[in-house]
Amino acid sequence: MFINKTKALKSEIEESLKLRKGEVLRHYYYGKAYSENMTDSMPVMRAKGFKYYLENLNQNFLENEYFLGLGGNMFLPSPEKNEREYYERFSISFGGPGWKDGEWWQHRDHYAPAYERIINMGIGGIIKEIEESKNSHKNDISKLDFLEACEIEMLAFSDFIKRYAEKCSDPVKRENCLSIVWDAPKTFYAGLQLIWFCHMAFIYKGCGAMAFGRIDQYLKDLYINDIKNGVITFEEGQNLLENFFMKITEFHSIYNICIGGVTVEGEDAVNDLSYAVLWAVKACQVPGPNLSARISEKNPDKFLKECLKSIGTGLGYPALMCDETNRKALMRMGYEEKDVNNFCFVGCIENLIPGMQPPWADGRYNAPLALGYTLFDGVDVLTGKKASIKTGDAEKFSSMDEFMSALERQLKAYADVYILEAISQSGKYDKYNHSNAFMSCLTHNCIERGLDINNGGTKYKSAYGACGMGIGTMADSLAAIEKCVYKDKSISMSTLKKAIENNFAGFEKERELLKNAPKFGNDDDFADKYAVWYVEYLSKMFDEYRLSDGGRVYVLMAANTQNVSAGYDCAATPDGRLAREPLSDAGSPTYGVDVNGPTYTFASLAKPDYTKIAGGSVVNQKFSPSMFEGEANINRLCALVRVYFGKGGQELQINSVSREVLKDAMVHPEKYKNLVVRVSGFSAYYITLDRAVQLDILSRTEHSA
Repeated sequence: MFINKTKALKSEIEESLKLRKGEVLRHYYYGKAYSENMTDSMPVMRAKGFKYYLENLNQNFLENEYFLGLGGNMFLPSPEKNEREYYERFSISFGGPGWKDGEWWQHRDHYAPAYERIINMGIGGIIKEIEESKNSHKNDISKLDFLEACEIEMLAFSDFIKRYAEKCSDPVKRENCLSIVWDAPKTFYAGLQLIWFCHMAFIYKGCGAMAFGRIDQYLKDLYINDIKNGVITFEEGQNLLENFFMKITEFHSIYNICIGGVTVEGEDAVNDLSYAVLWAVKACQVPGPNLSARISEKNPDKFLKECLKSIGTGLGYPALMCDETNRKALMRMGYEEKDVNNFCFVGCIENLIPGMQPPWADGRYNAPLALGYTLFDGVDVLTGKKASIKTGDAEKFSSMDEFMSALERQLKAYADVYILEAISQSGKYDKYNHSNAFMSCLTHNCIERGLDINNGGTKYKSAYGACGMGIGTMADSLAAIEKCVYKDKSISMSTLKKAIENNFAGFEKERELLKNAPKFGNDDDFADKYAVWYVEYLSKMFDEYRLSDGGRVYVLMAANTQNVSAGYDCAATPDGRLAREPLSDAGSPTYGVDVNGPTYTFASLAKPDYTKIAGGSVVNQKFSPSMFEGEANINRLCALVRVYFGKGGQELQINSVSREVLKDAMVHPEKYKNLVVRVSGFSAYYITLDRAVQLDILSRTEHSA
């Protein structure tokens, strides 16, 4: 019944994107609803805005889709300018700046809903839970307002599904949708459709990077039972999954899916659906979804090998996540073990406990700036302006210990400002007025407590990610200072400062000495000890901070291409890097300096204590396609990953597209429209990337068999 329509659907989506017209008029329709319900409480007004918006969306269909619901339904004909401006004013008049449908950048998306709630309870079960909570909080007006908003949005969502189903001419799709209007899904097909409609609702609300979470856990029983009972064949299950994943390509956002790892009870979680998801994503050969595989010591090698075979096709995913390291890092934040066992990823690689804490938020902590502040006593060399505290004349530092002490003070001063800004943003808006009822319904405890996801409804408090930039740049620069200035005394501190001020022009000899100093990524403790220090110090420093709700600050070693823009803000660095060039990427060594092969590189990467990095990390490696050829090489790669993770590595993602292909794609992009590469925490079509990012990928050290 469910034949393979993957290629046909891909072409159909691409064609529909070309023909798309109109605008996303969310604020216009919300504003019209607000204007008619001005005596209601803010949560109820917002809920009625969502309801009215759903009622006015298009309900279009694609011939080759098995799952109804298109993001393009948001693109509607523009109303008359004066009318539009009038009603959009209502969207910004309530709650002050940043209202406009809750558009403030902290904790509003990048979330992993508790999809198991709606899979197990259905919409009707959630409505029943709301009614019960209303009775429990009948004397608390604010909680009743919130619960009323939840009920309005869930009923609107149910009506939306029903309208969609009734308009569909295909009897199979129609009946599948009608089966989930109120009740919990009874088949794998219905479960996928319900999750897809939920995902569309978040898209319609303007929420980006919404994760699907551990799809191989909450849909496992429906999948296995359907195959066991002959409802679908294995091939039909694959075709459904491929069709589902191809639908994701309509929007170029990062929708993370997690497979593998351990169960809530701590046992091996890999099952038939884990493999099915992996094979379906591999078959689609498109940049999304962003597939992440939790690799536990308890998972069979067969699972890891299948992951490596998918990576070897050139897709670059799944990203491989060490389960033991990540779980230890989250346990350090004070969560219950059974909840930690169920963690997944949002956005690129960010660790989150699904349905139990507010949506993710993070920012770039550009630590290499502090190197310049230490060398120039708080002055930014690029601008010539004072940018930080005074820590003394670097030329008078008599030892590396003195330099490190000054650097740590600069890092702390920078962190104080960085976290203050994050707290002021997240605490700036009234959480009651900026509620998200639909998201709260797909979150544990919110309905029971009568509180919004961002207003104390979740089991755990919020988390904020401090993305530490340039571990390689930092380690290499510090090793170069110790080697050249303090150990060999081949360069004076005065000369080093002049070289950096002049971007090494006229200081080519000194630059070569700095570049030839030991480098992180070659199993050399002289440089690696500074990577160990970087992780340790950032973790200790950010552990001291608390968010406005008492939540913790996670440290990440992740860049998401921000190493390029962060580098543009930085002067030349003591590792020989020129001003405004990219920093080292995420948790990886500086590209081109890890010259002893992957075994040595992984030995370096495993030295820092990544159980202190609760947010997650990204390690980009580039292996030649030959390393994935044949079972023997797959076995070697499997052993390499196992040893790396066993030593404490946290994450690994691999590109397996040759340097020659990447260079040719830059010259002849028309020949490589479907070339997918791993960027930094996500995959993308290579020819669509900014040239600076293309060059950054091209410069990665390529290891070969």
